[in-house]
Amino acid sequence: MEKIELDKVIHKELMQIESTAENKAEILNELAQLLDEKGYIESAERFLKDVYLREEEGETGIGQGIAIPHGKSPAVKETTVAIATLKNEIEWETLDGKGVSVVIMFAVKDSDANTTHVLLLQKIAILLANDCFIERLKTVATVDELFELITNS
Repeated sequence: MEKIELDKVIHKELMQIESTAENKAEILNELAQLLDEKGYIESAERFLKDVYLREEEGETGIGQGIAIPHGKSPAVKETTVAIATLKNEIEWETLDGKGVSVVIMFAVKDSDANTTHVLLLQKIAILLANDCFIERLKTVATVDELFELITNS
């Protein structure tokens, strides 16, 4: 299995600090638009359709204020991750019934579905199992800080 370097799929231009989105639909749309603008997906609309399909399968709010929505979609040109920290916590279906303040959206190319995708999710899931990492994630003040935290952890 190939080794995945997080900095190949994590890009500063796909990070937002203190988004003012007030609900799930807003933040999903914001991140999809960002992916679209930066050329990682062909269509925000088509990608979001796949993200919502995945949302129906089960909670992507993994608890402790973190949500990891993801779309495996033909609209994705390059597998990547868009990340936003939120100014105010928003409601989300979560495993612990609490709101969300960090959203990590996976955009996965169909052809990567079983390899890169899984490795990426595992890598980020491992980071998210660490309470110190989560606390730091919630307090980052800049994109640079966020990027460093994720790629160096």
